[in-house]
Amino acid sequence: IRAARATGLRNLPLHNTAQNQIWLEIVQLALDLLAWMPMLALTGENRRWEPRSLRFRLLSAAAQIVTTARRRHLRFARHWPWTDV
Repeated sequence: IRAARATGLRNLPLHNTAQNQIWLEIVQLALDLLAWMPMLALTGENRRWEPRSLRFRLLSAAAQIVTTARRRHLRFARHWPWTDV
């Protein structure tokens, strides 16, 4: 429940019941993604991060998408503390 509240279930933003039902479906999809990502992509202590920590440390990373030689690379800022994750 704590993870659901952190991903948008704190309050229903719309007035219509059908629209709020769609909002709940979107929140459920976000929860599924946040549940599967640590199991598939993270190791060690990083697997236990809460959604708020994941959003701050991984999903809002300071990076640029760089295209060179027809390849795309994700270049992280050197000062970002969680670059090695």
